[in-house]
Amino acid sequence: MSDLQSAKAVVRACQAAVDAAGPDTIGAALTSHTGPSYLWRGMHPFDIRHGATEVGEVFWAPLKTALTRMQRREDVFMAGRNQMDSFASVWVVSMGHLMGLHDAPWLGIPPTRKMAFLRYAEFSKVEDGRITETALFCDIPHLMMQAGVNPFPPQTAAHLVQPGPMTHSGIMDAPQDPASGEKTLAAINAMITDLGTWQLGLPLEEELARTWNDDMIWWGPAGIGATYTIERYAKQHSGPFRAGFKDRTGTGHLCRLAEGEFGGFFGWPNFTAVATGGFMGMPATDKPGEFRVVDIYRRGGDKLSENWIFIDLLHWLKTQGLDVLGRLNMASDPD
Repeated sequence: MSDLQSAKAVVRACQAAVDAAGPDTIGAALTSHTGPSYLWRGMHPFDIRHGATEVGEVFWAPLKTALTRMQRREDVFMAGRNQMDSFASVWVVSMGHLMGLHDAPWLGIPPTRKMAFLRYAEFSKVEDGRITETALFCDIPHLMMQAGVNPFPPQTAAHLVQPGPMTHSGIMDAPQDPASGEKTLAAINAMITDLGTWQLGLPLEEELARTWNDDMIWWGPAGIGATYTIERYAKQHSGPFRAGFKDRTGTGHLCRLAEGEFGGFFGWPNFTAVATGGFMGMPATDKPGEFRVVDIYRRGGDKLSENWIFIDLLHWLKTQGLDVLGRLNMASDPD
């Protein structure tokens, strides 16, 4: 477990530097904790970036300019070995909200001069005391909705500023029992095996009950929303989602890990599917769309109990012909 604790310390030092930096110093803060070939993956419109300087200039400096007095309000912090490379690499995961005063525009989202919460999940690969890769997913549509520019039709579940785990046990600075993490990863893998292809052949609620506790909570992204219990999750997300797509590919991840009762993964993309119409008000397109997704889980007993989901819906919508941010910026341009 010493390698996991060492990796956590690297990420904690980087977090402290990033949180303390201003827009003009964020690039230097990142450089001091990342490798020379730093690879960064972000949600649309940021996508893939190379090097700490570019990441600071393109993502962090504009965000810190827009959300002043920013705080990191973390709900989950864990580390683990990556199942997707036969447990060779070590990754650290942080999830929560970046909270600040929304004092300036960001990506065309107008400022409110009020508190704003940007949901985030960040996966960091640590090698030789440096962060060499990052995947940073943040719920940009959730920030848009807080600013009164909701880009979506009414969502099927609830729109909330989402809390952390019910158990308040997600911050794992201390080492965890390896057997607990193995049990969590096994539960996640069982869920992926059952549900990842939509071909198990059971009624949906029976499928879900194999790997989820009945009082599950699915903390979905803005545009879909959060839902509680297997029955409501089936009606308010899983059922409508399956009905809106065909030709779903298999599940692919770049990182999948667990520590203690928590685990998660991300893909780039996780899968593709062809829209048959209805999902989020979109018509059938007959175009395959990419779903870039982060899932963070809490296990309760032998099954999964909570799930925080980040989906790059802006990227998926653009693959279907709808540029949400482009439309927002056109609407705000006086010319």
